[in-house]
Amino acid sequence: MTQALTLVSHLLCPYVQRAAIALHEKGVPFERVVIDLANKPQWFLDISPLGKVPLLKVHKPDGSEAVLFESNVICEYLEETQPGARLHPEDPLERAEHRAWMEFGSAILGDLWGYETTQDAAVFEQKRLALVARFERVESALAASGEGPYFAGQNFSLVDAVFAPVFRYFEVFDAISDSHVFDALPRVKAWRKALAARPSVRDAVVPEYPQHLMEFLKRHQAHLLTLAA
Repeated sequence: MTQALTLVSHLLCPYVQRAAIALHEKGVPFERVVIDLANKPQWFLDISPLGKVPLLKVHKPDGSEAVLFESNVICEYLEETQPGARLHPEDPLERAEHRAWMEFGSAILGDLWGYETTQDAAVFEQKRLALVARFERVESALAASGEGPYFAGQNFSLVDAVFAPVFRYFEVFDAISDSHVFDALPRVKAWRKALAARPSVRDAVVPEYPQHLMEFLKRHQAHLLTLAA
């Protein structure tokens, strides 16, 4: 019997999105509770050791509750315990390689944070070039892994769940000003397009996601906004 699951979320968090995508891919029902990270409720602080989302509340049959934190831990738990599509390779070496690329996706998010929040033009360009270099690595990995449409070929995996929220940012960013991050990366562009069309990816955020992200950029007085045509 599937345990009842609650995903504690924030409207923009890419780490929440990867967990939501995994849940959608597996077809597992779950409740979603959205909080404001700028005004964290006390109940959330009481159960979140790091004060971050996502959290996955696992409601046990005996009425007790476990709380998991850190997105990759949550995704691994879902893979190990829930029915539905398998999101990791069966081969241990391939599985380890996928976990490494999941970490690489998290490193890209670190550069994206600087790219989207800085008010400094020089820092912005530094982060843009760092993103180009990161995605050049991804382009090489895609060239070695197969014909697509996903990271490892025909099967959607947790690596795809990690990178889909990364690409989603650029749907908004490049509508403001083309970053040219993907200009020379045809495999990455094709992967990005395939992920954007995936129902689990679309359903991982609310329809108002672009507006929420624009409001975030305005609050940070992001340099990116000064580049709008």
